Amino acid sequence: MIRIHLTAADFAGIRFAPRAAPLLELNTALMKLLTPGDELLFGRWRRRSLRSLPAAVEALGDLVPAGRAPGFLDVFDDSLEEGLDAAREWRPDEVRSEIERVYAGHPAPPPLWVRDLHRGEAGAWRVLRRAQHTAFDSVLRPVWPVVRDLHQREFTRHALAVAEHGLGAALAGLVPGARLLGSVWELPGARERDVEPGGRGLVLRPTFHWNGHPLVSDLPGRPVHVTFPAGPGLPIAPPLTPSGPDDPDRQEEALARVLGRTRCEMLILLAEEHTTSGLARRLGVSNATASAHAAALRGAGLVTTVRAGRAVLHRRTAMGSLLAGRPAPARGASG
Repeated sequence: MIRIHLTAADFAGIRFAPRAAPLLELNTALMKLLTPGDELLFGRWRRRSLRSLPAAVEALGDLVPAGRAPGFLDVFDDSLEEGLDAAREWRPDEVRSEIERVYAGHPAPPPLWVRDLHRGEAGAWRVLRRAQHTAFDSVLRPVWPVVRDLHQREFTRHALAVAEHGLGAALAGLVPGARLLGSVWELPGARERDVEPGGRGLVLRPTFHWNGHPLVSDLPGRPVHVTFPAGPGLPIAPPLTPSGPDDPDRQEEALARVLGRTRCEMLILLAEEHTTSGLARRLGVSNATASAHAAALRGAGLVTTVRAGRAVLHRRTAMGSLLAGRPAPARGASG
C-alpha cells in the first residue's frame, strides 16, 4: 500500500499532466516488455518489440541491474529532446549516489560505460542519450500519435470527474483500490510506502504501456509524480496489414513449432551479433540457458560462435537466415 500524506498546499498543487511525457512512457513500455506474464495479451507484442530493439538500447538494461532504476531516468518533460537532456541536470554527486544505490549488493560489477558515467565522463552520457533515443524510435515513435490521443482523452475524463464530483472523488476513483482517508491518499502498491510531499504538490500522469500498480517518483525538490495505468489496458501497436502465406508472424509460428519458442526467437535475434549475456537479457533466460540454446543452434549449423576477449559472440549463418526467412543486415557487432 502506498500512502501519500497531503497538506493543504499539496491539495492546492495537485494537477494533471497536460501532455504525455515521451521518456516516462518509454520507461513503462520497457518495464512491460521485461515483466513476464499476460502472455495471451502481451506475448506477441513483447516478442516483436524485443526482437526489434537495436543493440544500443541494451545500455538501459545496465542501469537497472536488479529491477531498481536510478532516479535520473525519471524524466517527465513533454518534449523528447528536452527529456533526453534532463539527466544532465543532475549534480554529479547525485548521479554517483544513484548508480551506487542500484548496484548495491549486485554480484556483478557495473559495465565499463556505467563506471564512466559514475565518473561523469561525457562519452558515457552520449551512450545513455543514444540508448534512450534509439529505444523511443523503436518502441514508441510508431504509436506516439495514438499515445497523445489517449492522453488527451484521459485528461478530459479526469477534468470532467473533478468538475462533476470534486477532487476527492476523482482521486479515490483514479485506479481500482484507491481511496482518500482524510488527508491521506492510499493507492495499491507492491510494498508498504509512505510519501510526504510537504507542500511540493502532486502531478498525475497516465501511462498506456503499463497495467500494474501505480508508480510514484519522489525526488527531492520536485513535485511528487504519480504514474497510473490508463487507456484500454492492451498493447498499443500500429495497424496490421492482412496476413498471407509470406507474413513474418505466420512464418515465425511455424518455425517455433519446429525449433521451440526460445530457439526461434534467438535465431531471429541473431540477425545481429550478440553476446551470451545480451541474448539472455533479451530472451529473459539465464546465461547458462542462453549458452545451451546457442550451442544447439550451432550444432545444427544455424549459428556461428567466436570469442572476442572475454566475450563470446554469436551470429546466425546464411543457413540460419534462410531458415528464419529474413536476410541478415550488414555486419555490425552488438552487446
